[in-house]
Amino acid sequence: MEVRNRCAWCEKDDLYRNYHDNEWGKPVYEDDQLFEFLILETFQAGLSWHLILKKRAHFREAFANFDYKIIALYDEFDIEKLVQNEGIIRNRLKIKATITNAIAFMKVQEEFGSFSKYIWKFTDGNPIDNKPKTLQDVPASTPLSDVISKDLKKRGFKFVGTTVVYAHMQATGMVNDHVEDCWTRD
Repeated sequence: MEVRNRCAWCEKDDLYRNYHDNEWGKPVYEDDQLFEFLILETFQAGLSWHLILKKRAHFREAFANFDYKIIALYDEFDIEKLVQNEGIIRNRLKIKATITNAIAFMKVQEEFGSFSKYIWKFTDGNPIDNKPKTLQDVPASTPLSDVISKDLKKRGFKFVGTTVVYAHMQATGMVNDHVEDCWTRD
């Protein structure tokens, strides 16, 4: 059996390993997927990513398969229903932020043609490869995530602090933070 070296953060269980091996750090250019990761990252703020991954299917079901056009129309009835949904993180502010972010997401699409064009312009359309040697070399935020965070907030997005933005950049492959001896770097 082949032994694969991975980034140490993902060795908790198969859920984490599968996410690491098949999604984390792979460039995402589709608006639907970018929105899904944005919403999941905003719910993750202050919590563990592992918890969010465990609840991902519930989030998908609760939030109309992350269809931002539907989410943008959610009202108080929908918010109350979501607050009662034990399958997701039942934080009223984050739920309301998801609706706000869906609306802001569509405004960005109108202005730039797609959210992908907007977000990837910050890296000139190419992933940034940080080539960290160890996990200690991986930052929680960067000057670039500071800039993106400020711009998103200016556009009306909520729960998009610099750490959330940097995690989004990692998840969607805008930055490659797989450590030096991780098999995914081959």
